[in-house]
Amino acid sequence: MSAVLAQGLRKTYGEHAALDGVDLDVRRGTVFGLLGPNGAGKTTTVRILTTLLRASGGRAEVAGFDVATQPRQVRRNIGLVGQHTAVDELLTGRQNLELFGRLHHLGAAAARARADELLERFGLEHQGPAKEYSGGMRRRLDMAASLILAPPVLFLDEPTTGLDPRSRAEIWRAVRDLVADGTTVVLTTQYLEEADQLADRISVIDAGRVVAEGTPDELKSKLGGDRLDVVIHDPERLGEAAGIVRRVTSGPPEVDHDTRHVSAPVSERVQALTEVLAALSAAGIEAEDVAVRRPTLDEVFLSLTATGGDAK
Repeated sequence: MSAVLAQGLRKTYGEHAALDGVDLDVRRGTVFGLLGPNGAGKTTTVRILTTLLRASGGRAEVAGFDVATQPRQVRRNIGLVGQHTAVDELLTGRQNLELFGRLHHLGAAAARARADELLERFGLEHQGPAKEYSGGMRRRLDMAASLILAPPVLFLDEPTTGLDPRSRAEIWRAVRDLVADGTTVVLTTQYLEEADQLADRISVIDAGRVVAEGTPDELKSKLGGDRLDVVIHDPERLGEAAGIVRRVTSGPPEVDHDTRHVSAPVSERVQALTEVLAALSAAGIEAEDVAVRRPTLDEVFLSLTATGGDAK
């Protein structure tokens, strides 16, 4: 069931360990997110898994083939979209895809047929050269080129860096469509919203180690689940409001006097919200905002990478 499997993956440069025992298990037909700050080891991991870099230790398999001893078989079963587009901007989208088809040893007719299929699938019927494409269109063309042979595993290394929100949404839609058709996607990204939207499971890498792994919801639960947030109009009554919040929540409140904000963890979100609203009203305390929210993936990421995994 594993499309990608890594055990104790290491990469050293002299005395510096870029990867220091990374374990991964990516299930077929899912999106697996690799998150981490710059220099954490995300791209190094992808380069090893795609046979572009040899590991210093450990082992890895992609699509059932060992990346060290069966690199050719691995390459036949993967697509790779790097951080920078790899298309020829002087050629049209069709010409680019036909060129990639021929480079993959498809016959002329087969290359044309595959180009037609991918142009339609990715909405790339534009007839002009790729240099006239928007950033999102170039990235979609890059993805299409990586799928010429319909590989079962696709690696996307920060595919939406520098794109505007509309173009990013187009890439997200393309990724979802691929996974719906059975493709396994390994995604590295610095956009936490992107991982939250797309990934079935996430590994957070920091300093060459996996410091946490789980679904987005599991990672968010590491920060204590839901929180009740209250913003009070009158700063003089902030202490009273904090006392009310303390009585109906599951933990001590955090108080920010500058923003007149009280926050506390809750176990029963609807009940806590109802009781706090009623208690504030009975006390005559005006609230500018009352809400229950889950921790964001950004907060999880900052917590995990700031502590080197102590929050795991």
